[in-house]
Amino acid sequence: MSDYKVVNPATGETLATYETLTDEQVQQKLATADAAFRAWRATPVAERAALVRRAAELHRERRDELAETIVREMGKPLAAALGEVDFAADITEFYADNAEKICGDQPLEILGEGTAVVRRSPIGVLLGIMPWNFPYYQVARFAAPNLVIGNPILLKHAPQCPESAAAIEAIYRDAGLPEGAYTNLYVTNEQSADIIADPRVQGVSVTGSERAGAAVAEVAGRNLKKVVLELGGSDPFILLSTDDLDATVQMAVDARLDNVGQSCNAAKRFIVVDGLYDAFVEKFTALMADAKVGDPFAEDTVLGPLSSLAAAERLAAQVDEAVAQGATVTTGGTRDGAFYPATVLTDVTPDMNVYREELFGPVGVVYRVADEDAAVHLANDTAFGLGSYVFTTDEEQAARVADRIDAGMVYVNVVLADSPELPFGGVKRSGTGREMGLLGADEFVNKKLIRIAS
Repeated sequence: MSDYKVVNPATGETLATYETLTDEQVQQKLATADAAFRAWRATPVAERAALVRRAAELHRERRDELAETIVREMGKPLAAALGEVDFAADITEFYADNAEKICGDQPLEILGEGTAVVRRSPIGVLLGIMPWNFPYYQVARFAAPNLVIGNPILLKHAPQCPESAAAIEAIYRDAGLPEGAYTNLYVTNEQSADIIADPRVQGVSVTGSERAGAAVAEVAGRNLKKVVLELGGSDPFILLSTDDLDATVQMAVDARLDNVGQSCNAAKRFIVVDGLYDAFVEKFTALMADAKVGDPFAEDTVLGPLSSLAAAERLAAQVDEAVAQGATVTTGGTRDGAFYPATVLTDVTPDMNVYREELFGPVGVVYRVADEDAAVHLANDTAFGLGSYVFTTDEEQAARVADRIDAGMVYVNVVLADSPELPFGGVKRSGTGREMGLLGADEFVNKKLIRIAS
């Protein structure tokens, strides 16, 4: 049986298939990871960090090969694929560099005599369930901090990313980590549920859809396992004022088209005050129309194919339904196989389905609002709460609006500013917990209190 295969979305050609593990093989890998935990947790922090740092170096040494792999697997344009490998290396290195800070004792001020500290220690084997849209970056931000902490990793990647999944396992093996510290698993959803329920597994992190998150959280909750969920988003881009509309529109396009629009924290809803709306729509439409669609290996390609034919068909169906319900397409809107052009929708109203949906592809919806209050109301009128973007020349307004937005992240006058030291995560149906930064390293640890009398 083979659920794992490389299908080039640009051509539809199946390039490779990989066999799913048998239940017996899964048990063997679980046993190996469980045994590795006892030795890995006892390894000095500096030694664990040195091995993780070597994994970052191997990302850089294998940069071209790693990037080409995900171009074939999910259609990411080559320049973006190279950038993703670089970012994964930076994240991995960040956690190696901050190992002592992550794992160090936290002294507490106490009311009585004596001392007290919080000691962070690993909790055990963890399962990561990762998506196809950022095959290296998503894994790095989960695996690197937990390996530094001392938690062995079992990693179930998306079925369409088996080669990149194997490449990451090879990196950690070649970096010198002991057998079982990092294990790639080609398993089914049913096998994943059994792994979560296994008493040797202490927690699970999933990045994916609401459906996947709910399914994982149900199994994890039933088995009293810690869970981190990074799910969907419909991030607002709020434009209240600007002293350079052209630059702001360019950032809006960049924020929408990053990763062919297939990013959970991409700007998707563009909320523009009345005085700037007409000019914004005109310029935004023109720049979106100029985004070149084509071969993801070509240097000038902005938009390669979506991750699969099915993904392009889903996006096209959403746009077609929006138009049928009264929305206007100012550019794009016509699918060609797995390719979908940059598309702009206007005249979307709350009674349309697309108003509530996440558009996972290069489609932006532009809304006109009267003022700041209307902009904040519209921004928060969603089940999601991942990221958000605020553009204004008024510093007090920026602080005020940032405080009012119901989201896990607010970026003011900047886009594409994720960085290893910054926490990533959301609220509402966008998930629970955080990844990246020092907060991301604090999710799967035992924060043990040690109180000593005088």
